[in-house]
Amino acid sequence: MSKVPLTKKGAESLKKELDELKNVKRPKVTEAIADARAHGDLKENAEYHAAREEQGLIEARVRDIESKLGNAQIIDVSTMDANGKVIFGCTVELENIETEELVVYTIVGEDEADIKKNLISYASPFAKALIGKEEGDVAEVRAPGGVTEFEILDVRYE
Repeated sequence: MSKVPLTKKGAESLKKELDELKNVKRPKVTEAIADARAHGDLKENAEYHAAREEQGLIEARVRDIESKLGNAQIIDVSTMDANGKVIFGCTVELENIETEELVVYTIVGEDEADIKKNLISYASPFAKALIGKEEGDVAEVRAPGGVTEFEILDVRYE
C-alpha cells in the first residue's frame, strides 16, 4: 500500500483522537456494557445494545485511525524550503480577481480536508491549480460554474 501524505498537525490531531478513544471512551463504554449486563436479560436491554453499538463504532474508528497513521507519510512543511512555491502543507492567501474577495487555504491530505476550516485536499482541482505556483502568480481554477482566476498574494510554511 502506498504512503498517504498527512501534515504534522493532521497526524497530531489523529494521535490525540486515538488517545481519547483508547483511554477515555473505550473504558467508559466497557463500563456501560458491564452496568447494562448487571440489569439482567440482554435480549430486551436497550442500554446494553446501545453500548455494544457504541463500542463497535469506537473500535472501528480506532482501527481506521491506526491504519491511517500506519500508512501516513507525515510532512512537516515548516522544515521545507520550497522557495516560495505552493506545496503540500502550505497556507496560501488568495484574491479572487473578479470579486476581489480574499481567501486563505491550507493544502492538506485528503483525510484532513475540511472546507469549513479552510483546509483543502491536495487532490482537489482547486489545490492542483495552485501547486507549483508562487506569490504573484495567477491560478485558473476550473469549476462547474466556469473558470475563476485567483492571484496568489502570500505563501506561508507554518
